Amino acid sequence: MREDGRVSDEVDERVTPPLVDEAVKKAAVCWVGLGGGPASALWCLPLDGALLVVTGPGEQAAPGLADAEAAEVTLRGDHGGRIVTWTARVTRLRPGTEEWDTAAPLVAAKRLNASGSAAELVARWAAEGCAVNRLTPAGTALTGGDLPAGSLAEEPRPASAVRAARKPFRMHRVRRR
Repeated sequence: MREDGRVSDEVDERVTPPLVDEAVKKAAVCWVGLGGGPASALWCLPLDGALLVVTGPGEQAAPGLADAEAAEVTLRGDHGGRIVTWTARVTRLRPGTEEWDTAAPLVAAKRLNASGSAAELVARWAAEGCAVNRLTPAGTALTGGDLPAGSLAEEPRPASAVRAARKPFRMHRVRRR
């Protein structure tokens, strides 16, 4: 609605769809994809209608996220099924800014298995060049009937953790009759 009381045809991009807003509030893990590539599962912290994600040395890997302008974010429900996919505007929070000073300690306090205090963790992130990224909903969201009906399962990515399978150890010889 405009100031003169008439309805406007303009779309307000700051208005987040209710499903996205509710899913963001409950998110602990999000799947983030860049440029149509495979999505990476990342732990996140919801804050003020956006998700905060930490990437970099000693933290989770999301190549290219810190320098990206946009990303595709998928959130899942309690039973593992995808409930919403939306386009996010990516903003990197810089050490020494007011946003960093507000958000980084909150994220550090929620970081599981971190060595040291939250203040030490924030100092390490700043010193080692870790990125605290804000993923803010922008554009349209795919929900319910808009989501693909088929499986989107992908082949496993190559990893160095593959090992050769060995025969099981046996204490005695098995006789066959």
